[in-house]
Amino acid sequence: MIILGGGSAGWMTAAALAKTFNKQQYQIQLIESDEIGTVGVGEATIPPVQLFNKLIGLDENEFMKQTQATFKLGIKFVNWDQIGHEYHHAFGDLGKDIGGLRFYQYWLKMRSLGQAKKFEEYSLNAVASEEKRFMRSIDAGNSPLSNIAYAFHFDATLYAKYLRTLSEQCGVLRTEGKVAKVQQHANGFIKSLILEDGSEHTADFFIDCSGFSALLIGKTLNTPFEDWSHWLPCDRAVAVASESTQTPWSFTQATAHAAGWQWRIPLQHRVGNGHVYSSQFMSDEEAKKILLDNIEGKPLAEPRLIKFKTGHRRQCWNKNCLAIGLSSGFLEPLESTSLHLIQLAIEQLFKFFPHADFDQVDIDEYNRQATFDFERIRDFLILHYKVTQRDDSDFWNYCRTMSVPETVQQKIDLFRNNGRIFRINNEMFDYQSWFQVMNGQGLTPRAYEPLVDMLSEKELAKTMHNIHAVIRKSADYMPAHQDYINANCKA
Repeated sequence: MIILGGGSAGWMTAAALAKTFNKQQYQIQLIESDEIGTVGVGEATIPPVQLFNKLIGLDENEFMKQTQATFKLGIKFVNWDQIGHEYHHAFGDLGKDIGGLRFYQYWLKMRSLGQAKKFEEYSLNAVASEEKRFMRSIDAGNSPLSNIAYAFHFDATLYAKYLRTLSEQCGVLRTEGKVAKVQQHANGFIKSLILEDGSEHTADFFIDCSGFSALLIGKTLNTPFEDWSHWLPCDRAVAVASESTQTPWSFTQATAHAAGWQWRIPLQHRVGNGHVYSSQFMSDEEAKKILLDNIEGKPLAEPRLIKFKTGHRRQCWNKNCLAIGLSSGFLEPLESTSLHLIQLAIEQLFKFFPHADFDQVDIDEYNRQATFDFERIRDFLILHYKVTQRDDSDFWNYCRTMSVPETVQQKIDLFRNNGRIFRINNEMFDYQSWFQVMNGQGLTPRAYEPLVDMLSEKELAKTMHNIHAVIRKSADYMPAHQDYINANCKA
């Protein structure tokens, strides 16, 4: 099989395949050109990335040293509900569920009585990240310290290089070169890739990791692309790295601006910054100025402009070609899902790994599941723009008043009435994520679930106090983020 394109998508795919398959069974070739740059802005991840790292046998401390990584406990959102307001979408448990009901339902009642602290104070990850603390889980019984959910910030370019080394050690053949022509069989299946040096490379199965160019899935097979920019209007980003001016936070920060938002991703050696915006509402020069006016530390290069279109291929798998990464679609990095979508695609490939005759029923089911994953993450991103009180710009007025997919509106309506949140099948984001964003962006339910009243106010107040005390005690136990890095994985 041939993987076209390197970067995170190509080398994640190569590493997973090489670690899973015997190289006598399948020959894996990756074709890439050093002349073609990668987007490389996916430097923040979510906790399931640990499953991928285990799959390919990464030593976590060594991986962090090689990629200048830091730990991530969640995302802090600034200026999304209204200017001056902030909240956390923290990983991990929120409070502690009581009597079969979600903790947040009890919190809604206590807030209505004026007896609840800020919701973040019942989340260990939110408290710890605000205080620049971090540690991995320990065996501490029922303590929150036994189950600390975390992810990483890392240098995407260094990550691809690290995976390349691992992949080549496992037998992946890397070929340097640019594709000049794609040869197809009479039935439309891809036969071979002819490079600019004239060499021809034949395979039974092609994995398109060629990024936005989508050379195989798009330009060769003409697979339709479904455009979602009417719901997610940001279509550009300017990105730049800057010098570190302080010890790293253990969260990604997303700060909303007049026509988009800005990320801050702290690494060991630098800070990654980017301004995602809509060109319909803001010029490139204005976006660049906003970015540079709102970074800490000296820029390390000239800001880079990235153009994109939000949406996905209606068929991520077409004939004998599977698109993974940006070639399959793009969802802006607001919730750090880019690398997770790559991971999901690889997992699904293993479940539907093809026979030589490429059974169409399997391909159709793969595409159905891929579409589901894209759409549910899309819905969660739309929520951030739709649920807001901001009316200070044309961009936010558009987002606040736009119609949204029925699947989004249903979740908003259910929560607005009685604070109820239901997860559809195995969609990526669970009730805790939906609650944190809806609550954080000012969506207040008219009521809470009536079964909450089974617990007396006195009992509930005592329970809430105890949960808060445990969170506080656990956070106090955690060391400083920088100290933990220095002791375990300093580059």
